[in-house]
Amino acid sequence: MEVNGQLALTVLMGLFLVAVAAWLARVENWRSYTPVAGGGAFGQKDSYGSEEKPSGVIRWLTTVDHKDIGILYGAYGLIAFAVGGLMVVVMRIELIDPGMSLISNTFYNSLLTSHGITMLFLFGTPIIAAFSNYLVPLLIGADDMAFPRINAIAFWLLPPAALLIWAGFFPLPDVIPAQTAWTMYTPLSTGAGAGNQANAGVDLMLLGLHLSGVSATMGAINFIATIFTERGDDVSWANLDIFSWTILTQSGLILFAFPLLGSAIVMLLFDRNFGTAFFSGEGGAILWQHLFWFFGHPEVYILVLPPMGIVSYVIPRFSGRRLFGFKFVVYSTLAIGVLSFGVWAHHMFATGMDPRLRASFMAVSLAIAIPSAVKTFNWITTMWNGRVRLTTPMLFSVGFVSNFIIGGVTGVFLASIPVDLVLHDTYYVVGHFHYVVMGAIAFAGFSGLYYWFPLYTGRMYQKTLGKAHFWLSMIGTNITFFAMILLGYGGMPRRYATFLPQFATLHQLATVGALLLLVGQIIFVWNFVQSWLEGPEIEDGDPWNLRQSGLYTAEWDWFDQKQQTAIADGGDPDDETALTDGGHVDEPADDRSDA
Repeated sequence: MEVNGQLALTVLMGLFLVAVAAWLARVENWRSYTPVAGGGAFGQKDSYGSEEKPSGVIRWLTTVDHKDIGILYGAYGLIAFAVGGLMVVVMRIELIDPGMSLISNTFYNSLLTSHGITMLFLFGTPIIAAFSNYLVPLLIGADDMAFPRINAIAFWLLPPAALLIWAGFFPLPDVIPAQTAWTMYTPLSTGAGAGNQANAGVDLMLLGLHLSGVSATMGAINFIATIFTERGDDVSWANLDIFSWTILTQSGLILFAFPLLGSAIVMLLFDRNFGTAFFSGEGGAILWQHLFWFFGHPEVYILVLPPMGIVSYVIPRFSGRRLFGFKFVVYSTLAIGVLSFGVWAHHMFATGMDPRLRASFMAVSLAIAIPSAVKTFNWITTMWNGRVRLTTPMLFSVGFVSNFIIGGVTGVFLASIPVDLVLHDTYYVVGHFHYVVMGAIAFAGFSGLYYWFPLYTGRMYQKTLGKAHFWLSMIGTNITFFAMILLGYGGMPRRYATFLPQFATLHQLATVGALLLLVGQIIFVWNFVQSWLEGPEIEDGDPWNLRQSGLYTAEWDWFDQKQQTAIADGGDPDDETALTDGGHVDEPADDRSDA
């Protein structure tokens, strides 16, 4: 049965990749680029650009344009999201009944491991890089990234990283998938004992993780250099947009966190292959946990800070007022960046560390909730008494705030030592973590994808399908992960392929929620692809009618200039008027809610 499951997943992944390749072949007219459409901001000279971009596949393989690389990151991240999502659907179907045997226990462990690594390293970080690559140079008035070729190299390290991480699922002789869970705890991951973790599949996965870390570090250096040195004359630190602030803070975290993970992975590879004893000797398991979580907890904020920036950017646009307490949002972002390096050991409260040390980590873990709460109150206050338009981007942003509150509050409980000792390694931790990762980070990603959809496609999506995507995602998320929180309170341990009969109802509820999520994402893929190819074209450079509320920003100014240039060059826009998600473009901003 295990072989059949592996074969089915491999076939599904192969078919999905073929479909994506076919879509990319049709996604735009690759010969339609002019220097303005393909380079930096309108009116700026591109020192390394050419009169016309290459066409076809060569363009995507050789491009150093930040917008093209942003689209490549986005396509890559969404493919990884689909692969990781299919993995978890198989797991949830297996868990619908305690006696289910769709897949073996070892294959379940393989999916568990690859799902976590895929979503965190192959979806989370790249999808953020998609937004930041496309938007940061436009927002700060830069021609491009500070190091365009390094930017391209950073992306092209990711496809081989994915192939190495997923190598165990491919029909390679004597190679099986890693089953270490995404935390790769030693001594299991060193290959000790009579298990199968000495297999080369674990080594390939570790090498893939190392490549993804190198990619992220290169990107972080590039963003820091770009924001510090490439800003336009009119962009100062005082008026730098909130999204760029979060990217700058995230890049600083990456710069300090990812190299440590890379070092720990190299040490682990040496233990596995060259007979060293970094983690196999006395205290080695605790040493790995310290090194891993010193990276692992800043990683959570590496993933959540830019989505916070997206939400802080979108909510004011559809509330008709500027972000409340902008400076406090910036300061809280920087505070989270600093405090995130002082909380790693709250993952280790149950390891028997010194109680005095444990108490200090509890204090910092509780303190880091304060800047997150500051942001939450600022988002709510921005909407308060505003002219709220419940467009699809706004709905996903509000969903982000709602889910982030639940994820944050459940995390505060885990920061308390007595509570953590009871709930540690139960499904409560899984529910809390997924409320933040899926319920918050993915929701903010969808908010950004819908908000900037006209910018990178020149078209408008179908608003009804967009809202169906939101509601299915919101309901599915809360059913799935709240059921997991209740399972944790009942004492159900995580990472198990089976369970006692008394947990059956909640597991079945979680599976129903996961299937609702699946349906929502299928609708998203259809709406996204169909609208990109055939959606009504945008003729107005202000598709969200932001000028009326004084919230028109630099990226839309660039888009407007590009639209005007296309018309001047002889373009013949479609006569069909694009209806924005908030109503017809001729209606005033405060009358366009379609709630």
